[in-house]
Amino acid sequence: MKIWFITGASRGFGALITTRALAQGDAVVATARNPKAITERFGEHPNLLPVALDVTDDSQAIAAAKAAIDRFGRIDILLNNAGFGLMGAVEEATVAEIEAVYHTNVFGLLNVTRAVLPFMRQARSGRILNISSIGGYRGAAGFGVYSSTKFAVEGLSEALHDELAPLGIHVTVIEPGYFRTDFLDATSLSISGNIIGDYSETVGKVRAIAAGLSHNQPGDPDKLADALIAFTEAPNPPVRLPLGSDTVAAIEKKHAQDAAILSEWRFVSVSTDFAADK
Repeated sequence: MKIWFITGASRGFGALITTRALAQGDAVVATARNPKAITERFGEHPNLLPVALDVTDDSQAIAAAKAAIDRFGRIDILLNNAGFGLMGAVEEATVAEIEAVYHTNVFGLLNVTRAVLPFMRQARSGRILNISSIGGYRGAAGFGVYSSTKFAVEGLSEALHDELAPLGIHVTVIEPGYFRTDFLDATSLSISGNIIGDYSETVGKVRAIAAGLSHNQPGDPDKLADALIAFTEAPNPPVRLPLGSDTVAAIEKKHAQDAAILSEWRFVSVSTDFAADK
């Protein structure tokens, strides 16, 4: 039996994975700002511990990790799933909007990870799955601030991967594309209230596309949940796991673009070193 600690477990990917983990006999510490939402969704279960957790509150993260240890004795898998999106041009986003998405997507992930790590280090075992996005691999008009938070998650995950591997702890950043969840509706996506006309051909078009794409995304959330459940058994998990054909296509496109940049600008790129001693 594995012990899961899942943030944002009351809906979306978090809820789907909680359901599957419980069904296969695992235990789940399922966290949400309102733990009543956990109980209402999953009912009473001997292997389920609903815990109140606002990930932006460091003291709550520490208390939630302690509650998990007090109940189950260890944490085998941390799924950092809590987060939300922000749509709008970088210039359109307000300070309050930017701070809010960073507090949850970056600082919240850090709070929970830092609260759980002492127990994983003591056990010399554990897996950390950080939910990022294709937006964490390449930025796009309309999602600049959101993407920047996921770029931060990618960087943190890569560093944690190297820091924790010698301690028997695996870290993987998960990169979903567009999956048919409620991410593009108001429950998960904040839309900047400022609209600047000069961005109508870029961000304006993205707003229109997103409205039509909501609940029509190509990715199947159930298949993602199944893939992640199976992934926890992988003996040598990679540092990143792209999920969705759109993610794969976007990564391949960025690789080709970066290769073209290196080809065209290599002379300038390598010209800035000190001259080699003769």
